Amino acid sequence: MIRALGCMRLSTVAARDDGRAHAALVAAIDHGVTLFDTADAYALDDADRGHNERLVAAACAARPAAAVRIVTKGGLVRPGGRWQPDGRAAHLAAAAAASRARLPRIDLYLLHAVDPQVPLATSARALARLRADGVVAAIGLANVGRAQLEAALAIAPIAAIEIELSPRKTDALRGGLVAWCVARGVEVLAHRPFGGAAAAAKLFAHGVVAATAARLGASPAAVVLAWLRAHGAVPLPGATQVATAIDAASALALDDEAHAVLDRAFLDRAPPATVAVPAAAAEVVVVMGIPGAGKSTAVAPLVEAGYLRLNRDERGGTLAKLARALDDALAAGATRVVLDNTYPTRAQRADVLAAAGRHGAAVRCVWLDTSLEDAQVNAAARAYARLGRQPEPAELMRGRDPVLLPPAAQFRWRRELEPPGDDEGFVAVERRAFARQPGPGGAPALIVELADVVWRGRPECPDDVALIDGAAAAIARWRAAGWAVVATGWAPAVADGRILPVALDALAARAAELLGAALPIAWCRHGAGPPVCWCRKPLPSLGVELAHRHGLDLARAIHVGTGAADRGFAERLGLRYVDAARGWSDPAPPP
Repeated sequence: MIRALGCMRLSTVAARDDGRAHAALVAAIDHGVTLFDTADAYALDDADRGHNERLVAAACAARPAAAVRIVTKGGLVRPGGRWQPDGRAAHLAAAAAASRARLPRIDLYLLHAVDPQVPLATSARALARLRADGVVAAIGLANVGRAQLEAALAIAPIAAIEIELSPRKTDALRGGLVAWCVARGVEVLAHRPFGGAAAAAKLFAHGVVAATAARLGASPAAVVLAWLRAHGAVPLPGATQVATAIDAASALALDDEAHAVLDRAFLDRAPPATVAVPAAAAEVVVVMGIPGAGKSTAVAPLVEAGYLRLNRDERGGTLAKLARALDDALAAGATRVVLDNTYPTRAQRADVLAAAGRHGAAVRCVWLDTSLEDAQVNAAARAYARLGRQPEPAELMRGRDPVLLPPAAQFRWRRELEPPGDDEGFVAVERRAFARQPGPGGAPALIVELADVVWRGRPECPDDVALIDGAAAAIARWRAAGWAVVATGWAPAVADGRILPVALDALAARAAELLGAALPIAWCRHGAGPPVCWCRKPLPSLGVELAHRHGLDLARAIHVGTGAADRGFAERLGLRYVDAARGWSDPAPPP
């Protein structure tokens, strides 16, 4: 049995005490803890980097005869106290070398978090080099799902993962990740085993936990740790003082009764319910896909055929509650049910499969495998159709209208996605690729980006407008050839408060004066940084707006731009892209 201690809180709280931390770590060793989990980022900020590793090193030096495994992590930085991923190979190499200098050894080195700006393959190869060079003994990943783990295993000898796992956070158990790892010899470390310091007291007071602890003559904390160990995980309880460090060293093992009662309480693994329909007489269809994949359209024929639809957008609540609604519907005699929600993870789908299984219902999965780019166009078009205008970031963040979802929801879904598999219990998994339907038609259009195509830079007032040589003549030629000419513009100065929105009207008027004719413009008025709106290129809503307002046929449109954002905008909308630097003054006939 591995007894472990998570050391983060000894270094990350402002009221930390190094003397008390040392006493807690030494007491943990003296009472049987054989694994310390630390990280270079367990500190107050970057200037304090390595504080926790130094505490661990000092405790190990105080008990040199003890066989304590040291697990540390790299790949997070702490500028100004923030937690920010950095998965670059150069950073991991430097961070591991610095950690190795602080610690007596590194038995296991983990990528602390996947960096969305760095391919996971790059980070995995960097970890493999650290192992091959002898800097660390073994390597692993923290805060990952099964799809990411499988991708990394194809590149590097991943020995372990560290994930959040507790009776209140059971995704890795319900979705089968822990069992999958155990079967393949991948160690599973579980941080926040009590759900966090603030939630621990409530968990310990839970009726089942408290009753089990009383029956076994153990502490509630020991019961929770033993339950996680029984499922194959190595829990990492935190401690900030001697008493809690000793409690974390508990070696309690659960009997069958305790294991079963805790499973029923936290995994919903109860005996099968009374079946209201004959086995396999009921069918449940799970239609899953990224937000904006077209699930509502795909489910319509099933609803018309008499399937009961269970959809969180319509009913509210959580996906877990929706699974309970499925349980109730099947118990009441429903024989055909369809659920069309996102379901990116195996754990979320497991709730549906478990509910169906209690009633002998077969479950079929339909995965709408829509690309992020196509889903972005769908989401932007739905939002514009709902409001008749561009939604503001505040409207997207409220979460009251499922149609008005923020771009981050789709990025998050893609990060979390664990593709569905037959091993989950589906009778079939159907993968449908997205095919965009032709639009309603309209006029052929030239869509020009204002900045560095029509005028130089992003002027903040009409007096700043300086047309690029030949822009007015080029636009006139395209119009004469029968093309509608419209424009896109980005005005972050509105978000910054440097100009008022009405200044954009003045800019449009000035452009019309210089060009000799009105130039309809669709504006993004939002600032730089991670996108919080659908109109910041390369996101597609400016094109959606122009098509709606001016009756344009985007299938017969050309976009003239100057960089990656303009090219990405064109690709999402299916526009032909022309780089302004290569010339765009000679129009072809309208397509």
